[in-house]
Amino acid sequence: MTSTSDATLTPNPEGKSLSSSTPSTGTWSWKQPDISYPPDREKWAKRTAQRLKDNPSLPLTPLPEGFPKKVNSPLVWEGNDWKNEAQWVFTLTSEHLKEIDDAVRHFRGLGLHFGHISPVTFPLPTLGPALTELALELHYGRGFFVLRTIPVDSYSKEDNVLIYTGVSSYVAGTRGLQDANGGVLSHIKDLSHSFRPGAIGGPAYTTDKQVFHTDQGADIVSLFALQIAAEGGISRISSSWRVYNDLAENRPDLVKTLASPWIVDEFGRDPPFSERPLLYYLDDKIIIQYARRYFTGFQGLPRSSNIAPITEAQAEALDALHFLAEKYSLGLNFQKGDIQFINNLSIFHARDGFKDDEKQTRHLLRFWQRNEELAWKLPEPLKPLWKKTFNVTPDGQTFAIEPVIRDAVKGKA
Repeated sequence: MTSTSDATLTPNPEGKSLSSSTPSTGTWSWKQPDISYPPDREKWAKRTAQRLKDNPSLPLTPLPEGFPKKVNSPLVWEGNDWKNEAQWVFTLTSEHLKEIDDAVRHFRGLGLHFGHISPVTFPLPTLGPALTELALELHYGRGFFVLRTIPVDSYSKEDNVLIYTGVSSYVAGTRGLQDANGGVLSHIKDLSHSFRPGAIGGPAYTTDKQVFHTDQGADIVSLFALQIAAEGGISRISSSWRVYNDLAENRPDLVKTLASPWIVDEFGRDPPFSERPLLYYLDDKIIIQYARRYFTGFQGLPRSSNIAPITEAQAEALDALHFLAEKYSLGLNFQKGDIQFINNLSIFHARDGFKDDEKQTRHLLRFWQRNEELAWKLPEPLKPLWKKTFNVTPDGQTFAIEPVIRDAVKGKA
């Protein structure tokens, strides 16, 4: 829901989210809170202390109707629950690698467009069934795994894309759009040295720390490491279900804030914003879908001045999501040639800042995917995002072999 009427609004004294009927463009009698894309723990602590001082009853707020006091599931975990990476790493055998090599030659012999890569056209007799089992782990187990390791230096750029597409098709066969003109493949790489300041509006194309978030409009996010950084760049994940349990126990008011509609910046597009909650409970499942930059801006895409600022409650909620995710997180030893798969509906992901050098330049490939057989039921407000993401035919899919900045995160410069 959007509105273009001019208005001067008085903020809710409790800092609650705007309702779907509140005008969201014009002028406001409150301003954007002191919050930036890089989370500041001291500011979070001060904001929390001030809000609790102003309203000591906030922790007594009832949870939204129907929301559980606690969720119990294998999807609820903490980083220190995992003692050995063998618990989440599936190591490819020499037989698996031969199957992959044979599948590359098989698909090449078919002469098909890459959009038609599937278990049928990329046959993996023994690895395929194992990957199908691991897809169950994503949806009903811990929610993540790492496939180790593809010998990327043995293949061309195109064949590495072919392998990534073929292998991942067994885990989640439907690929989603990430860019204009059918682009289903994204490159995650520092491109800041190639563009002038203000040309980049997303941290994926910088060496900056990327805070905990989910990608918008995808069930599964996979990442293929063509190369890792010379220093830093650790991939981190965290159970959003564990974060929910913490909030439900200690700050149910923030659960209510997250489950109320937010003004999501579309950064100058038409319409200028969308409006939806960040947190849902449906079919006995917690779903959190959010990325911090839509509410704080990032470099070349600052928060738009012609849409409603976020509230103090929302600012606190954003910081709570990040710092609780950080508290419960797991750092993955992501190696060159690994493919990381996560359930984007139940797991936050982030990465540390990093440094490249002449020998090692961090370079990942990314798919947004969906397993039609195992997919979770979606809340109504998220369905338009999913429809937009997965509205592409096999022949309409394109696969960028070289890195480009996605249209959605091009800076205004």
